[in-house]
Amino acid sequence: MELLSVNVATPLRASYTDAPGGLTGIDKRPVDGPVQVTVPGPKGTGGSGLTGDTIGDKRHHGGADQAVYAYAREDLDRWAAELGRDLDNGTFGENLTTRGLDVSGALVGERWRIGERLVLEVNSARIPCRTFAGRLDERGWVKRFTQRAVPGAYLRVIQPGEVRGGDRIRLEHRPAHEVTVSLLFRALTSGPELLPRILAAGDALHPEARSRALRRTAG
Repeated sequence: MELLSVNVATPLRASYTDAPGGLTGIDKRPVDGPVQVTVPGPKGTGGSGLTGDTIGDKRHHGGADQAVYAYAREDLDRWAAELGRDLDNGTFGENLTTRGLDVSGALVGERWRIGERLVLEVNSARIPCRTFAGRLDERGWVKRFTQRAVPGAYLRVIQPGEVRGGDRIRLEHRPAHEVTVSLLFRALTSGPELLPRILAAGDALHPEARSRALRRTAG
């Protein structure tokens, strides 16, 4: 399992974002050299976990529970073949483009060590938004992305560290439950009847997902 590239944003003003000032950080591109990854502040103020990265809409993105976003190169390649266009690393707005790792099949609470020191924990799934749809400029993109249920993973920083393209990814911990990122995504989008099942992920679950699941269970 390998980290192909570390991608950070070139701030972009775009008509397809609802972020304040029309500024988006979805245009992420690979960078050379090491990038420091740390724990950002809370959602709303914290931004990205990667030094030099930009979060345009801090109301809905970034913060400690969405510090890093990862997507698999294999899934980008499948989308590229379907869409008939090249998709470079970072095109989906991911900070980390991986190879040899089933990112959407990862378990919530799974921990990855990347390089020597960085440890990340899987805790949520990427939900497609208007900015993502505008960036891809593909008809019906949100619906297509949702139906595929290969969303990539948000991760929190357990142990800060530096990373660079080419670093090895090692599985540090894999929990005993069966709540994958893909299952979590379906529960939060097309299959709300699955919400009670995601509670098996325990404390690793993103707080907002936990709240939705608890309301569903109570109802």
